[in-house]
Amino acid sequence: MIRNLSIRPVRLMQLFFDFLPVVAFLIAYKLGGIYVATATLMIAMVMLCIITWIRVHKVSGLLLAGTAIALVAGTLTLALHDAAFIKWKLTLLDGAFAIAFFVAPYLSGKTLVERVMGASIKLEPAQWRRLNLMWVGFFLFIAVLNIYVMYHFSEAAWVNFKAYGTIGLTLVFVVIQALWLANKLPSEQPVGINDAGHSADDKQINGS
Repeated sequence: MIRNLSIRPVRLMQLFFDFLPVVAFLIAYKLGGIYVATATLMIAMVMLCIITWIRVHKVSGLLLAGTAIALVAGTLTLALHDAAFIKWKLTLLDGAFAIAFFVAPYLSGKTLVERVMGASIKLEPAQWRRLNLMWVGFFLFIAVLNIYVMYHFSEAAWVNFKAYGTIGLTLVFVVIQALWLANKLPSEQPVGINDAGHSADDKQINGS
């Protein structure tokens, strides 16, 4: 039920840090263009890894993967002076996440969503699988949508999509997921928007 829904400031603070790279990218683009923004994003992703390590003494594999792709795509963008590489980063990253989330249960017997959120909430195996598929679908949706925006809109429109669109869509998805979880859990086991956002944290979608 909806009364099971709660909000935890600590997780909101983590979401704030997760959104910093894309905010830095947007500001840098407005001030200096796509190449300055690309360099800024690369630096911001590395800084996010450092901040995360300082705060929780570990860096998730998903954040490391996102940072690695940002550095490779960013380096190619700057070296070849071609913004297409940094634009494709979001699709490549979210596509990789979709594959990883889909394949993981068959390789290890446990979904990645359960690995990320299992310490906070308890669900039946079928519910974990359904929740995992929700994330697979969301990753694929963003990956495909990014391609559409890349080739049908201006560079400035793509930057706004990356900054505002991905953040907005992710927040909407996390809230919907939290509401879904609240209706699946017993009243004595509340779920917070921040717990539902665990996967978004480890995905680091807005550094993507």
